[in-house]
Amino acid sequence: MTVEERQARVAAALAAKGNGGAAGGGNGAPTRFAGQDHTHRLLAMVPPDGIQQIRSKQEDKVYVWPHLIASEFIALLAMTLLITVLSVLPAFPLRELANPNITPNPSKAPWYFLGLQELLRYFHPMIAGVTIPGIVGLLGLMMIPYLDRNPSVRPDNRRTAITLMTFFLLGAGMMTLVGSFFRGPGFNWVWPWVDGLFFEL
Repeated sequence: MTVEERQARVAAALAAKGNGGAAGGGNGAPTRFAGQDHTHRLLAMVPPDGIQQIRSKQEDKVYVWPHLIASEFIALLAMTLLITVLSVLPAFPLRELANPNITPNPSKAPWYFLGLQELLRYFHPMIAGVTIPGIVGLLGLMMIPYLDRNPSVRPDNRRTAITLMTFFLLGAGMMTLVGSFFRGPGFNWVWPWVDGLFFEL
């Protein structure tokens, strides 16, 4: 059906409605148009813009490839470049061969173990080397999901987790700093600005 035929049918239907149904014989029968095999009753005409289309809300999605993989690869290249520069440019000479007859004083562990070495100044080796890092540390980490069951990611709603992590970081950081800069010969207390710095990476 062409546009002209559709407009003619609409005009005829409106005229029949205005005449009180005279075009349909006055008995309310549906109007039959020329070239029409079936009768149809015109109910209403709704413009296409008036039909509301309900669509699902589109969520923001980021695919692993290429977005995540590309970002991680760039971070990998940047870190590799930084490590390469730090390995080539600064001069880190090797020390002399170790002499088993001479023990360096002070004898310190690597900096990431100095916190545990500092605990040995206050507790028995069984407590400082096994109980605190093993039982308290591992059990504490395993108990955190059961102590803080809040699924929220807002800092205001995660006070328990933030408090536990803050105390842990403060304690570990304080022990490491004291063992690194405030322990001298014999692992005794020294002031670095008075007695010197006894710390090596």
